Amino acid sequence: MDAAKLNELKKFIQLCKSSPSILDDPSLSFFRDYLQSLGAKIPSSADTAADSKSKSYVVEESDEELADAGVKINIEEEEEEDEIIESDIELEGDTVEPDNEPPQKMGDPSVEVTDDNRDASHSAKAKAMDAISEGKFEEAIENLTQAILLNPTSAIMYGTRASVYIKMKKPNAAIRDANAALEINPDSAKGYKSRGIARAMLGQWEDAAKDLHMASKLDYDEEIKIWLKKVEPNAHRIEEHHRKYDRLHKEREDRKIERERRRRRAQAQAEYEKAKKQEQSSSSRKPGGMPGGFPGGMPGGFPGGMPGGMPGGMPGGMPGGMPGGMPGGMPGGMPGGMPGNVDFSKILSDPELMAAFSDPEVMAALQDVMKNPANLAKHQANPKVAPVIAKMMSKFAGPK
Repeated sequence: MDAAKLNELKKFIQLCKSSPSILDDPSLSFFRDYLQSLGAKIPSSADTAADSKSKSYVVEESDEELADAGVKINIEEEEEEDEIIESDIELEGDTVEPDNEPPQKMGDPSVEVTDDNRDASHSAKAKAMDAISEGKFEEAIENLTQAILLNPTSAIMYGTRASVYIKMKKPNAAIRDANAALEINPDSAKGYKSRGIARAMLGQWEDAAKDLHMASKLDYDEEIKIWLKKVEPNAHRIEEHHRKYDRLHKEREDRKIERERRRRRAQAQAEYEKAKKQEQSSSSRKPGGMPGGFPGGMPGGFPGGMPGGMPGGMPGGMPGGMPGGMPGGMPGGMPGGMPGNVDFSKILSDPELMAAFSDPEVMAALQDVMKNPANLAKHQANPKVAPVIAKMMSKFAGPK
């Protein structure tokens, strides 16, 4: 037997081994029947496709399960982190119960204050001071209220009454008078001092420290110094406590944001991998042809179509049988397929083409072009694919 023909036969057998579905081509039915008569078992294209689909399904399910598992893990991690519970702060100093009595009488700032009213106001204040020295605080409040109604524009009157409310352990009333004094005179040291002490009595340590520091800047005295020694330690403890838990809350929020970022990235990666495997699975399920197949011939063919069949056959016969070759070639075959003036042996005898057919990337590109010739343009820039397509097209073009 001619060595060249024998080599062609060997390459054809290799092609059949790599892609058994090529034997489904009607033009090779006689060869398929011959092999079956010898007891050969030839898998059908349906069996091959079903097996490929089954394998692909397993992989895709695995990807989905992994992706879902990743999401669940992240959710569990997030749920495992408990809410931050702030600890109690150990504070020093006594406080009083807030006074919830109706608000005291306040002056009308729109009233025009005459000289007589101003003089009467000072007289009422003098009586109040005498009452304070005697410890008669209720009487002092009555006189100071009269003084405020006569002269509602005096910050000193409100500040003095606020100091009396502090002696009576009525911090809320003192705060109302201190606020009124500061509205009239924002630089009222007595207003800041009275409000700072009243806030300390209520346990409002941070606000109390701010007011007392402002009062000491405006008019420092020993009483302010005494109160600051009581207030500042607690204010510092509270401030440090807030800083600590603000930091913990921020760190917790940062971890939550990072977990969500990782979850989204893992989900996107899982979706990408799944889509990639689906694409690969879809490519592997396309029936027919050279490794991965000339599906039922080359539908639409390369430019100019591939009608007809493969004349000329493989003369010389096959060793051990089929003497006389395959006269008349492979007529009809590969519908929409190869042109009648192509010698298929030129492809099988070309070692570069046969080597290229074993490359999945090349075969995927060829299948893409076979599916739609318009796709040829997008593969011309591929250094692996373009030379193979060009070489095949030159063989399909027939004798020059």
